[in-house]
Amino acid sequence: MTRLASPSIILLTAALGMILCVAKEARPQPNGPSVTPASSATSQSDDAAAARAFESIVPVLRHPRCINCHSQGDFPRQGNDSHPHTMNIRRGPDGEGIAGVKCSACHQDHNLTGLHVPPGAPDWHLPSPDLPMIWEGLSDRQLCELFKDPKQNGGRTVDQIVEHMSTPLVLWAWNPGAGRDPVPMSQQDFLTHVKEWATKGATCPGR
Repeated sequence: MTRLASPSIILLTAALGMILCVAKEARPQPNGPSVTPASSATSQSDDAAAARAFESIVPVLRHPRCINCHSQGDFPRQGNDSHPHTMNIRRGPDGEGIAGVKCSACHQDHNLTGLHVPPGAPDWHLPSPDLPMIWEGLSDRQLCELFKDPKQNGGRTVDQIVEHMSTPLVLWAWNPGAGRDPVPMSQQDFLTHVKEWATKGATCPGR
């Protein structure tokens, strides 16, 4: 006659089985795919860090190398004192001047050598009149909101704004030619802050 196992033995056997199953599941699987925690897979938004990053680039945006083409009025400015451009230059219908005094008549795709000669960079022009991108007189927050608004920034996304900051025309501000002050921040630091602003959520300053 077969002897039945006692209840205590049955319970002990079941417990051992559960322990072995748990240990097997917890054992590292060398050939299996790695699993990224959900918190690491999502964008790391940080409103305060994004706002600080934008405020860090404001001195560049308000510098004459930038503001001279983003100032109030229908004309560019020039010089470290941001005086109106000589020769009565106007924005024109496409941001490239008007007939007879086009930007390209003097500005080439590079700086000319010497003092008081036209600077240059590829695609030298003003913003067009339908999207003039004027930020002279705006608060830091208003300037940030303008950057993010596709209706004012040329239909760009935040990522495309970041890309725009690396175009030759923008980067000219660090090499503006003899007699002109460059912007007050290294190019690398500027682009780092721009990217941080975007990746942290593109939050704008509170004022």
